[in-house]
This record gives sequence, C-alpha cells and structure tokens, in this order.
Amino acid sequence: MEQTYQYAWIIPFLPLPVPMLIGVGLLLFPTATKNLRRMWAFPSILLLSIVMIFSTNLSIQQINSSFIYQYVWSWTLDNDFSLEFGYLIDPLTSIMLMLITTVGIMVLIYSDNYMAHDQGYLRFFAYMSFFSTSMLGLVTSSNLIQIYIFWELVGMCSYLLIGFWFTRPPAANACQKAFVTNRVGDFGLLLGILGFYWITGSFEFRDLFEIFNNLIYNNEINSPFVTLCAALLFAGAVAKSAQFPLHVWLPDAMEGPTPISALIHAATMVAAGIFLVARLLPLFILIPYIMNLISLIGIITVLLGATLALAQKDIKRGLAYSTMSQLGYMMLALGMGSYRSALFHLITHAYSKALLFLGSGSVIHSMETIVGYSPDKSQNMVLMGGLTKHVPITKTSFLLGTLSLCGIPPLACFWSKDEILNDSWLYSPIFAIIAWATAGLTAFYMFRIYFLTFEGHLNYNFQNYSGSQNTPLYSISLWGKGCSKRINKSFRLLRMNNNESSSFLLKTTYRSDDNVRKRNRGRPFINIVHFDNKKPYSYPYESDNTMLFPLLVLVLFTLFVGILGIPFNQEGTDLDILSKWLAPSINLLHQKSKDSADWYEFFKDAIFSVSIAYFGIFLASFLYKPIYSSFKNFYLINLFVKIGPKRRYWDKILNVLYDWSYNRAYIDAFYTTSFTGAIRGVAQLTHFFDRRVIDGITNGVGVMSFFVGEGIKYVGGGRISSYLFLYFSCVSIFLLVYFFIPFDITFESFI
Repeated sequence: MEQTYQYAWIIPFLPLPVPMLIGVGLLLFPTATKNLRRMWAFPSILLLSIVMIFSTNLSIQQINSSFIYQYVWSWTLDNDFSLEFGYLIDPLTSIMLMLITTVGIMVLIYSDNYMAHDQGYLRFFAYMSFFSTSMLGLVTSSNLIQIYIFWELVGMCSYLLIGFWFTRPPAANACQKAFVTNRVGDFGLLLGILGFYWITGSFEFRDLFEIFNNLIYNNEINSPFVTLCAALLFAGAVAKSAQFPLHVWLPDAMEGPTPISALIHAATMVAAGIFLVARLLPLFILIPYIMNLISLIGIITVLLGATLALAQKDIKRGLAYSTMSQLGYMMLALGMGSYRSALFHLITHAYSKALLFLGSGSVIHSMETIVGYSPDKSQNMVLMGGLTKHVPITKTSFLLGTLSLCGIPPLACFWSKDEILNDSWLYSPIFAIIAWATAGLTAFYMFRIYFLTFEGHLNYNFQNYSGSQNTPLYSISLWGKGCSKRINKSFRLLRMNNNESSSFLLKTTYRSDDNVRKRNRGRPFINIVHFDNKKPYSYPYESDNTMLFPLLVLVLFTLFVGILGIPFNQEGTDLDILSKWLAPSINLLHQKSKDSADWYEFFKDAIFSVSIAYFGIFLASFLYKPIYSSFKNFYLINLFVKIGPKRRYWDKILNVLYDWSYNRAYIDAFYTTSFTGAIRGVAQLTHFFDRRVIDGITNGVGVMSFFVGEGIKYVGGGRISSYLFLYFSCVSIFLLVYFFIPFDITFESFI
C-alpha cells in the first residue's frame, strides 16, 4: 500500500504527453499529423484510463484503511521563507480523482464522434488532455500555492475550450466573459492566500490548520482581518463554481462544444470551487461569519439558478442554470457544516448532469440534420418536439437523468439532495423553506426541458411545431397573452402559411468527413421541408454507438452511485460506504460520523420532498405535455384567471416573471451598465484628458513658438544700428531700475 501512494505523484502528468506530442507533430509533421488525426483519441483515452485504474485503487485503499498520505519536497529553502511542493492523498482527493477520470473518459469517447467533422479535432483533444492534467494537479495539491498554480491553468483551459469556435462572435465573447469574471475571484483568492501566509507563516494545509487553530484557541488573532482573508479565499470558489454574484459567465460558457459543457461545466471545473471550500473547511469552520456567508451565498444561488432556468429556450443554457442551482445546494451544505452530504451530492450530481449534457449533445446532433448548424436553432427547445420515436435511447437516458436530478427515488440524486434538505431544517427554517421550494422548481424546469424536447409530434410547420394542429407554442399558455404575442413576433420569420410555397429550403450543408458520410448513408445535408404534407426528406436520427455508449455507462452510474450513501446494516453498528470513505476528513473537522439511518425517519422526511418533486412534475406535465394541449389552450388555467377579480394584473405578473427569468434577472444588464459602462466612461474621460490636455499642452507650446517666431521676425529690419540702439536702451532701463528704486520687499511680506 505504501508503494502505491509513493507513485501517486505521476497521476497529474500521465495525460500530459498527448498535447505535447500533438504540438510537436503539428510543428514538425503537420500534414501527417492532420491526416492521422483520428488516432489521437486513443492515447488520450488510454492514458486517462490508466489514471482511473490508479485512482480506483487509491479509493479502495482509502475506504478500507482510512489513511491519509502526504509527500512534499522543498522547492526553495531560506531562513525566513520555504516553499514546498508535493501531493496529498485523502478521501477528498480520491473522490475528485474518480469523478475527473470516469466522467473524462466518457466525454473523450463521446467526443471522438461528436467532433469528427470539426477542423479543430486535434486542438480539441490537446486542450482536453491539458485540462485533465491541470484538474488532476489541482485536486492532488498539498498547499495553497500549488493549488493556485493549477487553479490558473484550469482557468486558462476553460478560456481556450469555451472559445474553441473563436471565429463565432458569441463564443469569443463568452470566453472573454468567463476569463474576466474568474479573474475577479482569482485575485481575491491570491490576496486571501497571502493574508493567511502572513497570519500563519505556512502554505501547507496541515501546518496551516494546526497553527490557525492554536491562534484561535489562544485568542492571538485579529478577527476582522482573518474574516476578510477568509472571505477573499471564498471569492475564488464563488467565481469558479458560478455562485452569486459571479455566476454570469456559466450560461454563456455553453457556446463551447457540448462535450466541454459536460466535462468542465457540469462535473469537474465548476466543482473546483466546491473542492476548495471543502479542502479549507477546517479553516472556515473556526470563523462563524464565513460559514454564515457560505450558506447565504449557497441558498441565494439555489433559488436564483432555479428561477432563471424556468424560461430558457436554449437546452444547454437551461441545464447550465440547473448546474448553478445544484452547486448552490452543495455550497449551502458546506456552509451548514454538512461535509458528507455536500460531497455526496457532488458525486451524484456530477454523473447525472454529465448524462444530461451528453444527452443534449445527442439531441443537438440530431437536430442539425433539420435546421442546419445554427446553434440558435439546433439548441432551441421551442423548435424541437416529437423526438421520442427518432432518438429512443437518447430520450430514455435523458429521462433517467432528469428523474435523478428531480430527486425521484431510487435514483442517485434523491439520496444526496434529501440529506441536504433534511439538514437545512436544523440550520435555518427560512433556508429550509427556500431549499424545499427550489426542489419543486427543479422538477418543474427539468421536465419542461424534457417535454419541449422529446414529447409531441414531429411537425415542421413552425407555427405548430411541437404539438398538434391546434396547439400554439408551449410557453404561451404559461405566461399569458402578452408573452404569446411577443413569442409569435419573435418567430414571425419562421412561420409559414399553408397557402404559401409548398416547400422551403432551410439549409444546404455538406460534410466532408468520410465517417460522417458513411453514418448518414451518403446523404448530403439538404433538408427540404414540404409544409403541405409535413414530410421532410431527412428526419432526426439516433447518434452513433460511440456516442450512445457513454450515455449508457452514465445511466448505470445514475442508477447505482447512490448506493455509496445507503447504510445496509440495520443494527446501526456499521457506517455506509461514503462515511467510511470520508472518516479521516470528518475526524479532522471534529464531527461525528453518520451512523446507519433510522429508516422510519428517513422515509417520513423523504415523503415530503418527493411529493414536492412530483407536484413540480405534474405542473410541468399539465403545462407542457402535448396530451393536455387539446383543452382549448389550457382551458382550466384560463378559467382560473378569468374568475379572478383582476385578470389583467395576473397577466402582468406572469409577463414580468417571464421577462425576469428569460432576461437573467437583469443581472447581466446591470453589470453591463454599472461596470462595463463605468469602465468605458472612465476610459473615454482618460482618452479626452490625454488628447486635449496632455497632448494639448505639448501642441500648444509648439503653436505658441511658431506664432512668437512669426511675430519676432517682423521686428527685425536688418539694420545693425537699430539692434544696438534697442540693446542699449533695454540695458539702460534695467540699470536705472536696479540702482535708483529701493527693493525692501521681501518674501515674508507676501505672507
């Protein structure tokens, strides 16, 4: 066992040869490297698989022995300063290693086919392998400086991957937005690291916790300064995990390829903030104000992410806000001190959300055969519907991921989310009410996504695209007539009347990749839709096996990973697998491990949470499931509104809520006006000062010299006698003034 831990230092460096070899190959043998580009997926998957096997072995040993291993070596050594690098293997590290490797392998297998047609195929796998190296180095770091180095490398990889299609302006703007937003949090993280080094004199986690604990115990510390430094450390986690108010970059990050969304923005990179807070929790738990701040930011993010997901039309953006909300649950649990439930939800959510993102990529892949490559169409749920019989495997896997995220037993997220909900009652009733209400919102918006995407009929008349002939767009009935007019207006270019042209050429696109041609049986992507008979030449089709295989594997994780937190011993003498796994970290926090559950209390609490989830599902089914759309545009809801005393106020309220959700609570607009506008105003003022004042003085001196010279040249007449007369006259006046006028005026007389 000791020998296994001694070689754990190699884990971060195993994926690194792939980007290095791709770079060397493109530099020395560009033609051969590009022609053999499909072969580079194999070493990427192979090396990460080796890391996964190594990580699995470490995790098993962690569960069986509850052992923490740390190895460091000196990088610099001085009398006053020493910097050490090394690696730390503990339960938190092993959990993150398992998540990164298992999800990463599935994403790489999926990407081999998903990115086959893209010219940046080699660049994509180079970025992904380098990201794996950075993330593995981050979670195995043994001190704050080492974490910060890999933290920045992860941010750089995120910038490159979000802006992978940098020729598209939305992708270029999204990667810049992510970069700038994360720089705010990273600057705070750096200041917090330096502040705690000033307090404790160490960057190592073990020494840092011990010294800080002694300082608190002996009351030898400045509480306001410590609280400020801890808040700055937490700012780094807020930005990386897209917590309020630095969450604005995450929805725009969906401009990158879908596999990137699955790996970075669902399971790994956004989890880095949760990892950092969990790693520093022995430090934060000694500062009550910071724990309250963590829980407050978590509960705000939980509610904000859920409400902003209600009206999104882009399928990936809706899932992004869902990720933001679920990360808020984890942050809330950490703020409450529920270390085990936070990490449990981190595990279950990672697999479920990766499944949902890869499923959405399969849907987008299918929709491209109809509406072309334009992301605003192939990702728009309003233009989907009726995909059940065309993509049955994708639909089933997406449904299971949706049920898991809604907290429906016995799927994975039910076990972890229910723990957080139950712990919230003990912490704060107000937070508990918000958390439980958000559980219902989660079920509502997730099944809204599911119904808009898969249910209904495949109807290409955009006026009745997702339902029957008499059914308008789904969002209309929920948000009132005002929104109905607004949506119809926004889609006026897409609506076609039956008396118009019988066919409409949507898109003509050819793919040059041989594998893609073979997959589509040699058909070019010419999609001609006949609105008379509603029968297009090309229908959506199921993805290839290389894209479906990761979905099926993630389905198994979604079904069975919840077993980690289920106690099997009914006598209460043994802990569940996860509690055994986390025992060293829980002991470090001086908390008591959770014994076997009281099943009566557990199911009694679960009934309420599951009932809320089912209510959200029922509401989404009633509003969005096409089977109910024949009730004359949801007659019951219209009747409910009509019998109200003031129907127009209901319409206004619903429209305001819709606009608030669809426009991201106007937070982006506020940032644009206050920060971006203010910075541009300062820049314009500085530019004006530079051009008119600084340059004006310089140019003014030159202009004055010119005019003075022009004026003086007319004084000279060319006669030496006139020059001598003028010279002696000035000298005489000066002498008269100097000798005959008394100068008793001193400097003090002016004061």
